[in-house]
Amino acid sequence: MATIEIIYQGTLRTQATHVQSGTKILTDAPIDNQGKGEAFSPTDLLAASLGSCMLTIMGIAAREHQINIENTTCAITKIMAASPRRVGELKVDLKFPEKYSDKQQKILEKAALTCPVYLSLHPDIKKSVNFNW
Repeated sequence: MATIEIIYQGTLRTQATHVQSGTKILTDAPIDNQGKGEAFSPTDLLAASLGSCMLTIMGIAAREHQINIENTTCAITKIMAASPRRVGELKVDLKFPEKYSDKQQKILEKAALTCPVYLSLHPDIKKSVNFNW
């Protein structure tokens, strides 16, 4: 069974449905690539996937080690490259709501940098990760 089903709705818009839950996401081409920019672009979703994955895997590690990371935030800046048009760099800025010991910081950093999305990205995509403790 498929994980995601996607329908092209015309005018450079798609609707993706998560089959198990029925949750839907719209995408639009960005304004700088002939689109409306009224929703996430497919490359925005790539960036969002990285941040969500890092936070999720840190959450698993935090739960295992009794570390509270609730309200941790992740801001991602996506930088496009040309020829061919692609994601050239993802700048990740993680901000934590409280202070952690050196050991806890190492646990959380390792978790973030070994999330499946981070490890799946092509090595040509520069990944700059800033941990704001």
